[in-house]
Amino acid sequence: MASKRISRKAVYPGSFDPVTNGHLALIRKAATLFDFLYVAVGSNPTKRCTFSSDERVEMIRRSVQGLSNVEVMAFDGLVVDFAEKKKAQVVIRGLRAVSDYEMELQMALTNKKLNPDIETVFLLPSEEHFYISSGLIKEITRLGGRIGDFVPAHVEQILRKSLAPK
Repeated sequence: MASKRISRKAVYPGSFDPVTNGHLALIRKAATLFDFLYVAVGSNPTKRCTFSSDERVEMIRRSVQGLSNVEVMAFDGLVVDFAEKKKAQVVIRGLRAVSDYEMELQMALTNKKLNPDIETVFLLPSEEHFYISSGLIKEITRLGGRIGDFVPAHVEQILRKSLAPK
Protein backbone atom coordinates (compact mmCIF):
# COMPACT_ATOMS: atom_id res chain seq x y z
CA MET A 1 0.00 0.00 0.00
CA ALA A 2 1.42 3.37 -1.04
CA SER A 3 1.56 6.00 1.64
CA LYS A 4 0.20 9.42 0.91
CA ARG A 5 2.94 12.05 0.87
CA ILE A 6 2.24 15.14 2.92
CA SER A 7 2.87 18.39 1.11
CA ARG A 8 5.65 20.33 2.82
CA LYS A 9 4.77 24.00 3.06
CA ALA A 10 6.96 26.78 4.40
CA VAL A 11 6.55 30.44 5.28
CA TYR A 12 9.29 33.00 4.71
CA PRO A 13 8.23 36.05 6.74
CA GLY A 14 9.78 39.48 6.73
CA SER A 15 9.21 43.16 6.25
CA PHE A 16 11.02 43.15 2.87
CA ASP A 17 11.28 46.95 2.88
CA PRO A 18 12.42 46.66 0.11
CA VAL A 19 13.05 43.14 -1.17
CA THR A 20 16.74 42.58 -1.93
CA ASN A 21 18.65 40.14 -4.11
CA GLY A 22 19.59 38.40 -0.86
CA HIS A 23 15.91 37.88 0.01
CA LEU A 24 15.25 36.63 -3.51
CA ALA A 25 18.12 34.15 -3.36
CA LEU A 26 16.64 32.70 -0.15
CA ILE A 27 13.18 32.58 -1.74
CA ARG A 28 14.56 30.64 -4.72
CA LYS A 29 16.48 28.29 -2.41
CA ALA A 30 13.43 27.66 -0.20
CA ALA A 31 11.23 27.11 -3.28
CA THR A 32 13.48 24.19 -4.24
CA LEU A 33 13.39 22.70 -0.74
CA PHE A 34 9.63 22.84 -0.14
CA ASP A 35 6.54 21.94 -2.16
CA PHE A 36 5.04 25.37 -1.52
CA LEU A 37 6.39 28.61 -0.10
CA TYR A 38 4.42 31.55 1.26
CA VAL A 39 6.37 34.79 1.29
CA ALA A 40 4.64 36.59 4.13
CA VAL A 41 5.05 40.36 4.14
CA GLY A 42 4.53 41.41 7.72
CA SER A 43 3.62 44.63 9.38
CA ASN A 44 6.03 45.04 12.27
CA PRO A 45 4.88 47.77 14.67
CA THR A 46 8.50 48.33 15.80
CA LYS A 47 9.65 49.13 12.25
CA ARG A 48 8.72 52.21 10.30
CA CYS A 49 8.48 50.97 6.74
CA THR A 50 9.24 53.12 3.73
CA PHE A 51 6.75 51.25 1.56
CA SER A 52 3.20 50.09 2.24
CA SER A 53 2.38 46.39 2.57
CA ASP A 54 0.75 46.46 -0.87
CA GLU A 55 3.83 48.05 -2.44
CA ARG A 56 6.16 45.52 -0.81
CA VAL A 57 3.95 42.60 -1.89
CA GLU A 58 3.90 43.88 -5.47
CA MET A 59 7.70 44.35 -5.57
CA ILE A 60 8.18 40.74 -4.47
CA ARG A 61 5.50 39.36 -6.81
CA ARG A 62 7.21 40.99 -9.79
CA SER A 63 10.52 39.55 -8.60
CA VAL A 64 9.32 35.94 -8.23
CA GLN A 65 7.29 35.61 -11.43
CA GLY A 66 7.93 32.16 -12.80
CA LEU A 67 8.20 30.45 -9.41
CA SER A 68 4.94 28.50 -9.57
CA ASN A 69 5.17 27.21 -5.99
CA VAL A 70 5.56 30.65 -4.39
CA GLU A 71 2.73 32.88 -3.22
CA VAL A 72 3.32 36.38 -1.84
CA MET A 73 0.86 37.93 0.59
CA ALA A 74 0.64 40.41 3.43
CA PHE A 75 -0.19 39.31 6.95
CA ASP A 76 -0.71 40.75 10.42
CA GLY A 77 -0.10 39.06 13.72
CA LEU A 78 2.09 36.18 14.75
CA VAL A 79 4.04 34.22 12.15
CA VAL A 80 3.13 30.91 13.80
CA ASP A 81 -0.58 31.77 13.54
CA PHE A 82 -0.15 32.61 9.86
CA ALA A 83 1.79 29.37 9.29
CA GLU A 84 -0.87 27.30 11.06
CA LYS A 85 -3.63 28.96 9.03
CA LYS A 86 -1.76 28.10 5.81
CA LYS A 87 -0.99 24.56 7.04
CA ALA A 88 2.74 25.25 6.79
CA GLN A 89 5.08 23.15 8.90
CA VAL A 90 8.18 25.35 8.61
CA VAL A 91 9.18 28.98 9.07
CA ILE A 92 12.21 30.02 7.02
CA ARG A 93 14.64 32.58 8.42
CA GLY A 94 17.79 33.95 6.86
CA LEU A 95 20.97 34.34 8.89
CA ARG A 96 23.61 36.84 7.80
CA ALA A 97 25.77 37.37 10.85
CA VAL A 98 26.28 36.39 14.47
CA SER A 99 24.17 39.37 15.51
CA ASP A 100 21.26 37.93 13.47
CA TYR A 101 21.68 34.55 15.15
CA GLU A 102 20.92 35.74 18.68
CA MET A 103 17.71 37.50 17.70
CA GLU A 104 16.63 34.73 15.32
CA LEU A 105 17.28 32.01 17.92
CA GLN A 106 15.18 33.90 20.46
CA MET A 107 12.38 34.25 17.91
CA ALA A 108 12.61 30.57 16.86
CA LEU A 109 12.45 29.33 20.45
CA THR A 110 9.51 31.63 21.21
CA ASN A 111 7.68 30.43 18.10
CA LYS A 112 8.37 26.81 19.12
CA LYS A 113 6.82 27.50 22.52
CA LEU A 114 3.80 29.16 20.88
CA ASN A 115 3.34 26.29 18.41
CA PRO A 116 5.47 23.16 18.88
CA ASP A 117 4.30 21.74 15.53
CA ILE A 118 6.07 24.41 13.50
CA GLU A 119 9.82 24.20 12.95
CA THR A 120 12.19 27.03 12.10
CA VAL A 121 14.76 26.39 9.39
CA PHE A 122 17.69 28.78 9.04
CA LEU A 123 19.11 29.37 5.56
CA LEU A 124 22.38 31.12 4.85
CA PRO A 125 22.71 33.55 1.98
CA SER A 126 25.51 33.18 -0.53
CA GLU A 127 28.69 35.17 0.06
CA GLU A 128 27.65 37.77 -2.49
CA HIS A 129 24.47 38.55 -0.50
CA PHE A 130 25.77 38.02 3.01
CA TYR A 131 26.09 41.69 3.93
CA ILE A 132 23.03 43.09 2.15
CA SER A 133 20.23 44.59 4.23
CA SER A 134 17.20 46.63 3.24
CA GLY A 135 18.26 49.42 5.58
CA LEU A 136 21.72 49.63 4.04
CA ILE A 137 20.26 49.75 0.53
CA LYS A 138 17.87 52.56 1.49
CA GLU A 139 20.75 54.54 3.00
CA ILE A 140 22.89 54.10 -0.14
CA THR A 141 19.93 55.25 -2.25
CA ARG A 142 19.36 58.33 -0.08
CA LEU A 143 23.02 59.26 -0.53
CA GLY A 144 22.90 58.81 -4.32
CA GLY A 145 24.94 55.59 -4.48
CA ARG A 146 24.63 52.69 -6.91
CA ILE A 147 22.31 49.87 -5.80
CA GLY A 148 21.87 47.88 -9.02
CA ASP A 149 23.86 44.93 -7.66
CA PHE A 150 21.66 44.67 -4.57
CA VAL A 151 18.07 44.79 -5.85
CA PRO A 152 16.11 43.90 -9.01
CA ALA A 153 15.89 46.67 -11.63
CA HIS A 154 12.22 47.45 -10.95
CA VAL A 155 12.94 47.81 -7.21
CA GLU A 156 15.88 50.10 -7.97
CA GLN A 157 13.58 52.34 -10.01
CA ILE A 158 11.05 52.49 -7.16
CA LEU A 159 13.78 53.27 -4.62
CA ARG A 160 15.30 55.99 -6.79
CA LYS A 161 11.89 57.60 -7.29
CA SER A 162 11.10 57.48 -3.57
CA LEU A 163 14.42 58.08 -1.84
CA ALA A 164 17.12 59.45 -4.14
CA PRO A 165 18.36 62.97 -3.44
CA LYS A 166 16.64 65.59 -5.56
